[in-house]
Amino acid sequence: MQRKNQILLSFLKIRAVVNGKEIYPLLNTRPVVIPVFENNPRIVVTDGYHITKPLKLVYKDLHTYCFRVSCTISDLHLIIGFGVLAVLYLSGMFTGLMPLKLFSFLPLIYLLGFYYLNRKEFIRLVPVIN
Repeated sequence: MQRKNQILLSFLKIRAVVNGKEIYPLLNTRPVVIPVFENNPRIVVTDGYHITKPLKLVYKDLHTYCFRVSCTISDLHLIIGFGVLAVLYLSGMFTGLMPLKLFSFLPLIYLLGFYYLNRKEFIRLVPVIN
């Protein structure tokens, strides 16, 4: 498994849990090889608050599976949200219009809504085809 280099994932402490017993930290820079000694292992990825749906692997199809951990909020979402926040807040500050300052927090509320309300699908395991 490998973490996709996303800005938001670099702040989270992502771990893979195999069969509810073995915990493997997933680092940002390199892939992690997880040895599994029994058939049909259940793998979940978590940061302590968010958790993926359990993934059950079958050995008779393939002996090696490759996954990438990704996040619902992409880098583009973060950059656009920060840009909209900055433009609205600065325009509200220079014009003195309070509604522009208040509307500048909408991107932040939108992204926090994804973070706190979308617990099951915030972190995803994406298969990588070799």
